[in-house]
Amino acid sequence: MDENENQVYSFLIGEEESELRVDKYLSGELSDLSRSYIQKLLKEGRVFASGKPVKANYKVKSGDEISFFVPPLKELSVEPEPIPLSILYEDKDLIIINKPKDMVVHPCAGRYSGTLVNGLLYHCKDELSGINGVLRPGIVHRIDKDTTGVLVVCKNDQAHKCVAEQLKEHSITRKYRAIVHGILKEDGIIDAPIGRSTRNRKKMAVCEKNGKRAVTHYRVLKHLKKKYTYIECQLETGRTHQIRVHMASIKHPLLGDTIYGPAANPYHLEGQCLHAMVLGLIHPKTKEYMEWEAPLPQYFQTLLYKLDN
Repeated sequence: MDENENQVYSFLIGEEESELRVDKYLSGELSDLSRSYIQKLLKEGRVFASGKPVKANYKVKSGDEISFFVPPLKELSVEPEPIPLSILYEDKDLIIINKPKDMVVHPCAGRYSGTLVNGLLYHCKDELSGINGVLRPGIVHRIDKDTTGVLVVCKNDQAHKCVAEQLKEHSITRKYRAIVHGILKEDGIIDAPIGRSTRNRKKMAVCEKNGKRAVTHYRVLKHLKKKYTYIECQLETGRTHQIRVHMASIKHPLLGDTIYGPAANPYHLEGQCLHAMVLGLIHPKTKEYMEWEAPLPQYFQTLLYKLDN
């Protein structure tokens, strides 16, 4: 999509989403747009249900096509902000961050402040790679807003190219911890291509025809008493929402993932229960393998206890 074009969003409502308020539905589907921005679009009459403008309290119906567009991002100067960062490691080439929940990695439509990039600009000043432009300085990969854990940021273009090449070759170690619905009986490998959903362009799906190869290795860590399973997932590839889509595809969606799993959220979680725990790579300067681990966040530890007692 050209940077000067409007970004069009379109969703087809299924029976399972029927009767949800449209503002609640869109907030659940659109993690890259802030809730206040969605409310602004609704208030201005820019959100349509089957061609007719609707307000925030409109209850979606099965068969509705919810659509709207977002004006293109302006090429803006992202402001540094004194946001506390949990830094696991830092040198002249890399900075390894333990990202908290509810933090977007870089600015996007409707969310220009409070992102990891805003905090990095304050901490690193002009020592971030410029390959991905003014909105994503230093960012070579990202994790979802509601996913916690370890993330590598590059301080110069040479380091950026080196890490990007390792990502392309799938040689970076990435291990995640997750809690999934149901009892997974044994370890396994999911080798199923992932692409854009034809039903909802903001969601990913297993797509045999148009998807890109995606491989997730999963290992059972513990069967929890309340019929959930604590697992470790290791990515062989790195597609958008890969773990969430793959685990849902085998009928074991992530707890708290109301987009790919059940709409009900019995533990009132803020998004999926997923933590990027381990990241390992070849350092761009020393050429030595390095590995970092981000401890489980408190909410995750508390949840594990609740589900097993």
